[in-house]
Amino acid sequence: MTELTTMPPAQLRAAWRDTFKSPSPNIGPDLLRRGIANRLQERVHGSLTGATKREIEKLRKRVERTGKAGHMHAISLKTGTRLVRSWNGKSYYVLVCDDGFEFEGRHYSSLSHIAREITGAHWSGPRFFGLKKRSGYKPRALANG
Repeated sequence: MTELTTMPPAQLRAAWRDTFKSPSPNIGPDLLRRGIANRLQERVHGSLTGATKREIEKLRKRVERTGKAGHMHAISLKTGTRLVRSWNGKSYYVLVCDDGFEFEGRHYSSLSHIAREITGAHWSGPRFFGLKKRSGYKPRALANG
């Protein structure tokens, strides 16, 4: 399928049938090209991982429910994980949910909001809960080497 960019619509629809083994959907030539190109890339490089597909589905549901996708975080926590943090002699528990976090019976969209609730000060939520180190942090063993 060289030169998808120059194929006329009729030829793109035929290429779609050859690639997907089904009739092409009623979409414009640009989307046909993108769909065919994506499938050809998947054949060479593989498709998305299960984790990526689940993340996309989670974002799709969030957009459907709220109209916003929110932030894609580098830190990935499984739903049902319980985070524990001791602060000033008291332990705090946070439950990871599909669409945020639960703390003391209330729903939060970010760990930073919970950290602020606990401390009264602005904190990076992931750092407060021990999920992320300060930027520039180097363990001593690596700092000298």
